Amino acid sequence: MKKFKLLPIILIICVIFSLSAPMALALDDPTLDAQAAILVDLDSGRVLYEKNMNEQRSPASLTKVMTALLVLEAVENGQISMDDMVTAPPDCWDGLEEDSSNAGIMPGIQTTVREYLYCALIASANEACNVLASYVSGSVSAFVDLMNQRAAELGCVNTHFLDPNGLHGEGHYSSAYDMYLITREAAKYPEFMEICNTVSYQPQEQSIKGGQALTNSNALLTSQSIYYRDGYLYEGASGVKTGYTRAAGYCLISTADKYGVRVLAVVMGCNGWLNANIEEYRSFSDSVTLYNWVFNNFFRRPVLTTADPVLQVSVDLAEGDGNLILYPEHDISYLLPADLDISQVQVAASPIEEQLTAPIKAGTVLGRATISLNGEELGSVNLVNNVSVELAKGQFFMQRLKAVFSNKWVIIVFAVILVLAVLYIMLVIRYRRARREYLRRKRIAEQRRRERESYGDDYWNEGE
Repeated sequence: MKKFKLLPIILIICVIFSLSAPMALALDDPTLDAQAAILVDLDSGRVLYEKNMNEQRSPASLTKVMTALLVLEAVENGQISMDDMVTAPPDCWDGLEEDSSNAGIMPGIQTTVREYLYCALIASANEACNVLASYVSGSVSAFVDLMNQRAAELGCVNTHFLDPNGLHGEGHYSSAYDMYLITREAAKYPEFMEICNTVSYQPQEQSIKGGQALTNSNALLTSQSIYYRDGYLYEGASGVKTGYTRAAGYCLISTADKYGVRVLAVVMGCNGWLNANIEEYRSFSDSVTLYNWVFNNFFRRPVLTTADPVLQVSVDLAEGDGNLILYPEHDISYLLPADLDISQVQVAASPIEEQLTAPIKAGTVLGRATISLNGEELGSVNLVNNVSVELAKGQFFMQRLKAVFSNKWVIIVFAVILVLAVLYIMLVIRYRRARREYLRRKRIAEQRRRERESYGDDYWNEGE
């Protein structure tokens, strides 16, 4: 009876299955409840994930990020100071509902610009935003005009504000991408992130919040948040702002930093406890989902180093063969999926000038390389030479000589000189010929004179 060897058959089957399997699985997008969302690499500004990021939606209290930005810019340009004492105007509650988020700031109380910012960003106090708006621009309406002007300057094309706090519904809108642009600008101010990351703040003005401490509503940062549920606290999370209205749903802007990777997430239009009988606030769980997705699947991967030759250029008047290799000015790395074949990253390079001429110092920027992936530009880097390029003096002299004689006026002058030189030579030749003839005749005449003196005139007369 013939015996079958099972091991070779099993190995063959394994090989067939391995060849038919894909080389790498495509990275699946995260599953979110949010109606609109964006996740951005803060170091490069590259969008890692988006869902309806340009859709116009009610931003609710995310609006207060723009309010804080304008206040901090007014401080920076010297218009106001963080320590200015500001009196709450009589109309600071105009347009506000009693149950809207507030810090109990009543008309007539006095406190600092800094404290009003804490109220606006931590307690999401709508009346604090009205106080700041009036103080910066003279009126809320003038401040709103400034908000829209600044949004346009930042490149926001899907944003229009009607108030400094976000309570308005129709006609007051922004997008996830625009909120990222605004937050990116506000985060440049250390005071902004310092306030947004404060878990609890005790106002100096005792009448604010009835003397109670203000508690940050961002459940990614603190379990003291009114929205906190198990699993919301996130290591490495910071800032920025929560938001909720019935029209907007639950919204959140936040950032996170892990393993040297800094990202910002915006989620808008999420469901939650109050509006869908859901026992969680999906703005926080969605943000956690986004952060887990990026930190588990993306790593900062090297694309180019300063030792990688990128471009060869020709240099005129250079010693040697005139070919020069250009390298990246600094190392380049990008946040990329872990399973990405790095060879898919494309590098397109070109010189910054069509004609390069020696001498050139080492480290001179001579080119530019653009890095892209699947048609999306990741970034760019200057290209430099690692060695100096010396001037070939013989070639330089010949080039200068050629340049001189290619000038029209030089040619004319040279032609005139040449003609004059020819005329001079002809005159010299003619003069020398005439002189030789003169000297010849003079010798003949002298010879005859001597013969006359020797033989007498009768000898000459007979011969004649």
